[in-house]
Amino acid sequence: MGELRDLPRVVWVLAAGRFVSSASAFLMLFLVLYLTGPRGLGVVPAGIVAGSNGVGALLGNVTGGRFGDRHGHRRVLLLTASAVGVLTALIPWQPVWLLAVTMPLTGYLGAVASLGQGALAALAVPAGSRRSSVAVSRAASNAGFVIGPPVGALLAARGYDTLFVLDGVLTLVLRHVTSRFLPDEAPVVRAEGAPSGLWRAVRADRSLLLLLPGVVLVYRQLYSTLPLHLRDHGQPLALYTLLVAIGSGLILVLEIPVALWLRDRPAIPVIATGYALVAVGFVVFGLPWLGVAVAAVVAMVVLTAGEILYKTTATAHVLDAAPPHLVGQYQGLYTGAATSGTMLSAPLGGIVYAAAPGLLWPLCGVVAGIGAVLALAAGRVGGGAGTTALPGPGRGATATATGEAAPAGEAR
Repeated sequence: MGELRDLPRVVWVLAAGRFVSSASAFLMLFLVLYLTGPRGLGVVPAGIVAGSNGVGALLGNVTGGRFGDRHGHRRVLLLTASAVGVLTALIPWQPVWLLAVTMPLTGYLGAVASLGQGALAALAVPAGSRRSSVAVSRAASNAGFVIGPPVGALLAARGYDTLFVLDGVLTLVLRHVTSRFLPDEAPVVRAEGAPSGLWRAVRADRSLLLLLPGVVLVYRQLYSTLPLHLRDHGQPLALYTLLVAIGSGLILVLEIPVALWLRDRPAIPVIATGYALVAVGFVVFGLPWLGVAVAAVVAMVVLTAGEILYKTTATAHVLDAAPPHLVGQYQGLYTGAATSGTMLSAPLGGIVYAAAPGLLWPLCGVVAGIGAVLALAAGRVGGGAGTTALPGPGRGATATATGEAAPAGEAR
């Protein structure tokens, strides 16, 4: 664990922020219940308003990284976090028509703030050594999500207004506290000959062009069709909650040690192995001879093992591939791809499950398997399995958020 002790302070500060923001992410958890309850909306309009928040987040992930790259990640993080905190705290006083406007804006700004957090943590660590910092951030976020839902449920019993006010106030407090520990960024100057824009850089990196579609394909059905599958096979709700707890617990316990153990291994084989395990896990969900309950537990363990392998490694791999002046936008590419897969999983999985329930899990396995094949192809295109193609001659030169790192290399 010596490498963890060597991480710059800013990484730990931002990880602590991830923990608090995840533990208080009541907007994401309870918005639909709030809109269909105290606000009296029907399920469809409530779903549209809540879904607009997700659409805003997707657009923020895809386009929001440029603000930090151009104007400074610290400055953009503090500005967008302030706006998100105010908008969230004012939800109880916003009329429904205004919520339809502010929800996508809140989602967009929240995504931009998250990209700023990730970019600051990435730039504080030399390229090639970022897996441990990514694992710390993910562990903090997962720990927050373990605590948040039960705390939110207790607070919701006293009224949903309290939830959103507390969410917004904590965001503002966190922004204030974090600002004291985020040093001013050194200006990032584009290296001579490096691609000037995001898409020019991405087009020059054929490895990344193959890897990103794989991120979209390895989507999950854990929060959409899995509970339907268990219910329709006569399983209690307790089994579903147990599966979620098993997955979250394994990630919390194992992700950081595994990231440290594999930190010197080539990235692409680790990512491809993770995708392959996800594919196997999906297939196991549909094996009738194991019994539904046993198959579900085995599948969750296998699938989570795959997630532990690929999530941290793939995130760090994409960040390592970014020229220093495009770190925020590269992170937005990866997060946007993952968000797209998550958003597509529910409607596509629902369509397949409604038409042919027995086809869902084998098909998910095939799709995730294609992701593994694309990852391996990305390794070959990149000049050898597991190499990281850094566009432009500025490879290895990173500006730091702390001045401590020398130039060198969701949620669940």
